[in-house]
Amino acid sequence: MKLIPESGRRALLRAAMVTALAAAIGGLPQAAAAQAWPDKPIRIIVPYAAGQGADLLARLVSQELGKRLNQPIVIENRAGAGGNIGSAAAARAAGDGYTFLFGTNATNAANEFLYANQGYDPVTDFAGVAMIGLLPMVICTSAADLPANSVAQLIDRARSQPNALNVGLPSTTAQVVFAEFVKSAQAPLFAVKYKASGQSLTDTMGGQIPLVIDTVTAARPYLSSGKLRAVGITSLKASDMLPGVKPVSEQGVPGFDVVAWDALFAPRGTPPAIVQELSEHVRYVLEQPEMRRKMLDIGVEPLVMRPAQLDAFVKDERQKWGAIIKVAGIRIE
Repeated sequence: MKLIPESGRRALLRAAMVTALAAAIGGLPQAAAAQAWPDKPIRIIVPYAAGQGADLLARLVSQELGKRLNQPIVIENRAGAGGNIGSAAAARAAGDGYTFLFGTNATNAANEFLYANQGYDPVTDFAGVAMIGLLPMVICTSAADLPANSVAQLIDRARSQPNALNVGLPSTTAQVVFAEFVKSAQAPLFAVKYKASGQSLTDTMGGQIPLVIDTVTAARPYLSSGKLRAVGITSLKASDMLPGVKPVSEQGVPGFDVVAWDALFAPRGTPPAIVQELSEHVRYVLEQPEMRRKMLDIGVEPLVMRPAQLDAFVKDERQKWGAIIKVAGIRIE
Protein backbone atom coordinates (compact mmCIF):
# COMPACT_ATOMS: atom_id res chain seq x y z
CA MET A 1 0.00 0.00 0.00
CA LYS A 2 1.37 3.38 -1.01
CA LEU A 3 1.71 5.85 1.88
CA ILE A 4 0.52 9.44 1.41
CA PRO A 5 3.07 11.99 2.65
CA GLU A 6 2.12 14.07 5.70
CA SER A 7 1.83 17.23 3.57
CA GLY A 8 -0.52 15.41 1.20
CA ARG A 9 -2.70 14.15 4.04
CA ARG A 10 -3.01 17.68 5.41
CA ALA A 11 -3.99 18.99 1.96
CA LEU A 12 -6.64 16.29 1.56
CA LEU A 13 -8.01 17.04 5.04
CA ARG A 14 -8.22 20.77 4.27
CA ALA A 15 -10.02 20.04 0.98
CA ALA A 16 -12.52 17.77 2.73
CA MET A 17 -13.20 20.42 5.38
CA VAL A 18 -13.74 23.10 2.73
CA THR A 19 -16.15 20.83 0.83
CA ALA A 20 -18.12 20.00 3.97
CA LEU A 21 -18.29 23.66 5.00
CA ALA A 22 -19.45 24.72 1.54
CA ALA A 23 -22.18 22.08 1.58
CA ALA A 24 -23.31 23.16 5.03
CA ILE A 25 -23.39 26.82 4.03
CA GLY A 26 -25.25 25.98 0.84
CA GLY A 27 -27.96 24.23 2.82
CA LEU A 28 -28.34 26.99 5.39
CA PRO A 29 -30.70 29.40 3.58
CA GLN A 30 -33.50 26.89 3.03
CA ALA A 31 -33.09 25.25 6.44
CA ALA A 32 -32.90 28.58 8.23
CA ALA A 33 -35.88 29.89 6.30
CA ALA A 34 -37.95 26.89 7.30
CA GLN A 35 -36.89 27.10 10.96
CA ALA A 36 -37.61 30.83 11.29
CA TRP A 37 -40.79 30.83 9.20
CA PRO A 38 -42.89 32.86 9.42
CA ASP A 39 -41.19 35.99 10.69
CA LYS A 40 -43.20 38.53 8.66
CA PRO A 41 -46.71 38.89 7.19
CA ILE A 42 -47.88 36.32 4.66
CA ARG A 43 -49.67 37.22 1.44
CA ILE A 44 -52.45 35.11 -0.07
CA ILE A 45 -53.45 36.07 -3.59
CA VAL A 46 -57.14 35.57 -4.26
CA PRO A 47 -57.66 35.70 -8.05
CA TYR A 48 -61.22 37.03 -7.72
CA ALA A 49 -62.88 40.26 -6.65
CA ALA A 50 -63.44 41.20 -3.03
CA GLY A 51 -66.80 39.98 -1.78
CA GLN A 52 -67.02 36.96 -4.08
CA GLY A 53 -67.24 33.46 -2.64
CA ALA A 54 -63.54 32.60 -2.84
CA ASP A 55 -62.64 35.91 -1.24
CA LEU A 56 -65.07 35.43 1.66
CA LEU A 57 -63.74 31.94 2.32
CA ALA A 58 -60.11 33.02 2.07
CA ARG A 59 -60.67 35.78 4.63
CA LEU A 60 -62.56 33.47 6.97
CA VAL A 61 -59.83 30.82 7.00
CA SER A 62 -56.96 33.32 7.00
CA GLN A 63 -58.23 35.05 10.10
CA GLU A 64 -57.87 31.89 12.16
CA LEU A 65 -54.73 30.77 10.33
CA GLY A 66 -53.01 34.04 11.17
CA LYS A 67 -53.66 33.43 14.86
CA ARG A 68 -52.01 30.03 14.60
CA LEU A 69 -48.96 31.46 12.83
CA ASN A 70 -48.68 34.61 14.98
CA GLN A 71 -48.38 36.66 11.81
CA PRO A 72 -50.86 38.77 9.83
CA ILE A 73 -52.16 37.24 6.61
CA VAL A 74 -52.82 39.81 3.92
CA ILE A 75 -55.44 38.98 1.29
CA GLU A 76 -54.58 40.48 -2.10
CA ASN A 77 -57.40 40.44 -4.65
CA ARG A 78 -56.14 40.18 -8.24
CA ALA A 79 -59.27 39.56 -10.30
CA GLY A 80 -59.62 39.10 -14.05
CA ALA A 81 -59.69 36.52 -16.86
CA GLY A 82 -61.53 33.93 -14.82
CA GLY A 83 -58.85 33.90 -12.15
CA ASN A 84 -55.88 33.72 -14.53
CA ILE A 85 -54.45 37.16 -13.74
CA GLY A 86 -54.08 36.58 -10.02
CA SER A 87 -52.89 33.03 -10.49
CA ALA A 88 -50.19 34.14 -12.93
CA ALA A 89 -49.03 36.74 -10.39
CA ALA A 90 -48.79 34.05 -7.73
CA ALA A 91 -46.88 31.77 -10.11
CA ARG A 92 -44.27 34.51 -10.63
CA ALA A 93 -43.88 35.19 -6.90
CA ALA A 94 -40.76 34.12 -5.03
CA GLY A 95 -41.02 30.65 -3.50
CA ASP A 96 -39.98 31.91 -0.09
CA GLY A 97 -43.04 30.88 1.91
CA TYR A 98 -44.58 34.34 2.05
CA THR A 99 -46.86 34.25 -0.99
CA PHE A 100 -49.57 31.68 -1.69
CA LEU A 101 -52.47 31.24 -4.10
CA PHE A 102 -56.06 30.66 -3.05
CA GLY A 103 -56.82 28.51 -6.07
CA THR A 104 -60.01 26.93 -7.35
CA ASN A 105 -61.27 24.27 -9.71
CA ALA A 106 -61.21 27.00 -12.37
CA THR A 107 -57.67 28.28 -11.87
CA ASN A 108 -56.01 24.92 -11.27
CA ALA A 109 -58.12 22.45 -13.26
CA ALA A 110 -60.47 23.94 -15.87
CA ASN A 111 -59.00 27.18 -17.22
CA GLU A 112 -56.19 25.57 -19.19
CA PHE A 113 -58.90 23.98 -21.36
CA LEU A 114 -60.92 27.18 -21.68
CA TYR A 115 -58.24 29.78 -22.46
CA ALA A 116 -55.65 29.78 -25.22
CA ASN A 117 -53.04 31.14 -22.82
CA GLN A 118 -53.47 31.05 -19.05
CA GLY A 119 -50.20 32.79 -18.37
CA TYR A 120 -49.01 30.00 -16.07
CA ASP A 121 -48.84 26.22 -15.82
CA PRO A 122 -51.07 24.88 -13.02
CA VAL A 123 -48.93 21.75 -12.70
CA THR A 124 -45.34 22.95 -12.86
CA ASP A 125 -45.82 26.41 -11.34
CA PHE A 126 -47.57 25.32 -8.12
CA ALA A 127 -47.39 22.77 -5.34
CA GLY A 128 -50.47 21.80 -3.36
CA VAL A 129 -50.55 22.93 0.26
CA ALA A 130 -54.01 22.05 1.54
CA MET A 131 -57.55 21.54 0.35
CA ILE A 132 -59.98 24.00 1.91
CA GLY A 133 -63.40 22.76 0.88
CA LEU A 134 -65.90 21.58 -1.71
CA LEU A 135 -68.70 23.70 -3.18
CA PRO A 136 -71.45 21.43 -4.53
CA MET A 137 -73.92 22.75 -7.07
CA VAL A 138 -77.64 22.11 -6.88
CA ILE A 139 -80.22 21.53 -9.61
CA CYS A 140 -83.31 23.57 -8.77
CA THR A 141 -86.74 24.02 -10.22
CA SER A 142 -89.61 26.41 -9.65
CA ALA A 143 -91.74 25.09 -6.84
CA ALA A 144 -94.90 25.38 -8.94
CA ASP A 145 -94.09 25.21 -12.64
CA LEU A 146 -92.31 21.89 -13.13
CA PRO A 147 -93.72 18.66 -11.69
CA ALA A 148 -90.35 17.00 -11.12
CA ASN A 149 -89.46 16.11 -7.56
CA SER A 150 -86.49 13.90 -8.34
CA VAL A 151 -83.71 13.47 -10.85
CA ALA A 152 -85.46 10.39 -12.24
CA GLN A 153 -88.63 12.40 -12.91
CA LEU A 154 -86.57 15.19 -14.48
CA ILE A 155 -84.82 12.72 -16.80
CA ASP A 156 -88.15 11.18 -17.84
CA ARG A 157 -89.60 14.62 -18.54
CA ALA A 158 -86.56 15.65 -20.58
CA ARG A 159 -86.67 12.47 -22.67
CA SER A 160 -90.36 12.92 -23.36
CA GLN A 161 -89.77 16.52 -24.51
CA PRO A 162 -86.25 16.62 -25.99
CA ASN A 163 -84.55 20.03 -25.68
CA ALA A 164 -87.78 21.66 -24.50
CA LEU A 165 -86.71 22.16 -20.87
CA ASN A 166 -84.43 25.19 -20.47
CA VAL A 167 -81.77 25.18 -17.75
CA GLY A 168 -80.26 28.45 -16.51
CA LEU A 169 -76.46 28.33 -16.28
CA PRO A 170 -74.93 31.38 -14.53
CA SER A 171 -71.26 30.30 -14.61
CA THR A 172 -68.73 28.18 -16.44
CA THR A 173 -68.85 25.69 -13.57
CA ALA A 174 -72.62 25.39 -14.04
CA GLN A 175 -72.03 24.76 -17.77
CA VAL A 176 -69.62 21.93 -16.94
CA VAL A 177 -72.06 20.38 -14.46
CA PHE A 178 -74.86 20.67 -17.04
CA ALA A 179 -72.78 19.08 -19.82
CA GLU A 180 -71.81 16.12 -17.66
CA PHE A 181 -75.38 15.65 -16.44
CA VAL A 182 -76.83 15.69 -19.96
CA LYS A 183 -74.24 13.15 -21.11
CA SER A 184 -74.35 10.85 -18.08
CA ALA A 185 -78.13 10.90 -17.62
CA GLN A 186 -78.92 10.94 -21.35
CA ALA A 187 -81.29 13.81 -20.59
CA PRO A 188 -81.76 16.16 -23.60
CA LEU A 189 -82.05 19.51 -21.82
CA PHE A 190 -81.43 22.95 -23.36
CA ALA A 191 -78.73 25.28 -21.96
CA VAL A 192 -79.50 28.95 -21.32
CA LYS A 193 -76.35 30.86 -20.38
CA TYR A 194 -76.44 33.81 -18.00
CA LYS A 195 -73.81 36.35 -17.05
CA ALA A 196 -74.59 36.22 -13.33
CA SER A 197 -76.32 34.07 -10.74
CA GLY A 198 -79.07 36.43 -9.61
CA GLN A 199 -80.93 36.74 -12.91
CA SER A 200 -81.06 33.00 -13.59
CA LEU A 201 -82.53 32.36 -10.15
CA THR A 202 -85.05 35.17 -10.61
CA ASP A 203 -86.10 33.84 -14.01
CA THR A 204 -86.58 30.35 -12.58
CA MET A 205 -88.71 31.62 -9.72
CA GLY A 206 -90.67 33.78 -12.15
CA GLY A 207 -91.40 30.90 -14.51
CA GLN A 208 -89.33 32.20 -17.46
CA ILE A 209 -87.20 29.04 -17.28
CA PRO A 210 -88.06 25.80 -15.47
CA LEU A 211 -84.62 24.86 -14.14
CA VAL A 212 -81.37 26.35 -12.90
CA ILE A 213 -78.01 24.96 -11.78
CA ASP A 214 -76.26 27.13 -9.21
CA THR A 215 -74.21 27.05 -6.02
CA VAL A 216 -75.77 26.00 -2.75
CA THR A 217 -74.88 29.44 -1.38
CA ALA A 218 -76.86 31.29 -4.04
CA ALA A 219 -79.87 28.97 -4.10
CA ARG A 220 -80.30 28.14 -0.41
CA PRO A 221 -82.31 31.24 0.63
CA TYR A 222 -84.90 30.50 -2.07
CA LEU A 223 -84.95 26.81 -1.23
CA SER A 224 -85.57 27.66 2.42
CA SER A 225 -88.41 30.03 1.55
CA GLY A 226 -90.06 27.50 -0.75
CA LYS A 227 -89.64 29.61 -3.89
CA LEU A 228 -87.37 26.95 -5.39
CA ARG A 229 -87.25 23.18 -4.99
CA ALA A 230 -84.00 21.18 -5.00
CA VAL A 231 -84.01 18.24 -7.39
CA GLY A 232 -80.50 16.99 -6.61
CA ILE A 233 -77.07 18.01 -5.37
CA THR A 234 -74.01 17.42 -7.56
CA SER A 235 -71.61 16.04 -4.93
CA LEU A 236 -71.09 12.29 -4.72
CA LYS A 237 -72.57 12.19 -1.23
CA ALA A 238 -75.32 14.10 0.56
CA SER A 239 -74.31 17.35 2.26
CA ASP A 240 -75.13 18.83 5.65
CA MET A 241 -75.73 22.10 3.79
CA LEU A 242 -78.94 20.73 2.24
CA PRO A 243 -80.38 18.10 4.57
CA GLY A 244 -82.76 15.76 2.84
CA VAL A 245 -81.59 16.58 -0.68
CA LYS A 246 -80.26 13.47 -2.40
CA PRO A 247 -77.18 13.53 -4.63
CA VAL A 248 -77.66 13.08 -8.35
CA SER A 249 -75.46 9.97 -7.99
CA GLU A 250 -78.14 8.30 -5.84
CA GLN A 251 -80.96 9.12 -8.24
CA GLY A 252 -80.23 7.08 -11.30
CA VAL A 253 -76.89 8.59 -12.39
CA PRO A 254 -74.29 6.47 -10.55
CA GLY A 255 -70.92 8.08 -9.87
CA PHE A 256 -72.00 11.60 -10.78
CA ASP A 257 -69.66 13.97 -8.94
CA VAL A 258 -68.90 17.44 -10.30
CA VAL A 259 -68.28 20.10 -7.68
CA ALA A 260 -66.36 23.33 -7.38
CA TRP A 261 -63.56 23.54 -4.81
CA ASP A 262 -61.06 25.89 -3.16
CA ALA A 263 -57.50 25.02 -2.12
CA LEU A 264 -54.24 26.64 -1.09
CA PHE A 265 -51.20 26.41 -3.38
CA ALA A 266 -47.56 27.47 -3.08
CA PRO A 267 -45.41 28.87 -5.90
CA ARG A 268 -42.80 26.50 -7.30
CA GLY A 269 -39.64 26.44 -5.18
CA THR A 270 -41.31 27.00 -1.82
CA PRO A 271 -39.39 24.87 0.74
CA PRO A 272 -41.23 21.56 1.36
CA ALA A 273 -40.84 22.05 5.12
CA ILE A 274 -42.85 25.28 4.93
CA VAL A 275 -45.48 23.69 2.70
CA GLN A 276 -45.88 20.84 5.17
CA GLU A 277 -46.03 23.11 8.20
CA LEU A 278 -48.63 25.40 6.67
CA SER A 279 -50.68 22.39 5.60
CA GLU A 280 -50.82 21.15 9.19
CA HIS A 281 -51.94 24.56 10.44
CA VAL A 282 -54.71 24.63 7.82
CA ARG A 283 -55.78 21.14 8.86
CA TYR A 284 -56.08 22.24 12.49
CA VAL A 285 -58.14 25.30 11.55
CA LEU A 286 -60.55 23.30 9.36
CA GLU A 287 -61.11 20.68 12.06
CA GLN A 288 -62.44 23.20 14.58
CA PRO A 289 -66.24 22.81 14.99
CA GLU A 290 -66.87 26.56 14.83
CA MET A 291 -64.94 26.88 11.58
CA ARG A 292 -66.89 24.00 10.09
CA ARG A 293 -70.15 25.69 11.04
CA LYS A 294 -69.09 28.99 9.50
CA MET A 295 -67.97 27.32 6.28
CA LEU A 296 -71.20 25.39 5.92
CA ASP A 297 -73.08 28.64 6.46
CA ILE A 298 -71.45 30.13 3.36
CA GLY A 299 -71.94 27.00 1.25
CA VAL A 300 -68.57 25.25 1.58
CA GLU A 301 -68.07 21.68 2.78
CA PRO A 302 -64.73 21.57 4.69
CA LEU A 303 -62.35 18.91 3.43
CA VAL A 304 -58.89 18.13 4.79
CA MET A 305 -56.22 17.09 2.30
CA ARG A 306 -52.48 17.17 2.81
CA PRO A 307 -50.06 18.23 0.04
CA ALA A 308 -49.59 14.86 -1.69
CA GLN A 309 -53.32 14.12 -1.52
CA LEU A 310 -54.17 17.52 -2.98
CA ASP A 311 -51.70 17.13 -5.84
CA ALA A 312 -53.23 13.74 -6.71
CA PHE A 313 -56.75 15.17 -6.45
CA VAL A 314 -55.92 18.09 -8.75
CA LYS A 315 -54.40 15.71 -11.30
CA ASP A 316 -57.64 13.73 -11.41
CA GLU A 317 -59.75 16.91 -11.54
CA ARG A 318 -57.79 18.30 -14.49
CA GLN A 319 -58.48 15.10 -16.40
CA LYS A 320 -62.18 15.16 -15.47
CA TRP A 321 -62.82 18.84 -16.20
CA GLY A 322 -60.70 18.78 -19.33
CA ALA A 323 -62.59 15.82 -20.77
CA ILE A 324 -66.00 17.36 -20.07
CA ILE A 325 -65.01 20.74 -21.53
CA LYS A 326 -63.54 19.23 -24.69
CA VAL A 327 -66.47 16.89 -25.38
CA ALA A 328 -69.05 19.61 -24.71
CA GLY A 329 -67.11 22.23 -26.66
CA ILE A 330 -67.42 24.78 -23.84
CA ARG A 331 -65.76 28.11 -24.63
CA ILE A 332 -65.26 31.40 -22.81
CA GLU A 333 -67.42 34.03 -24.52
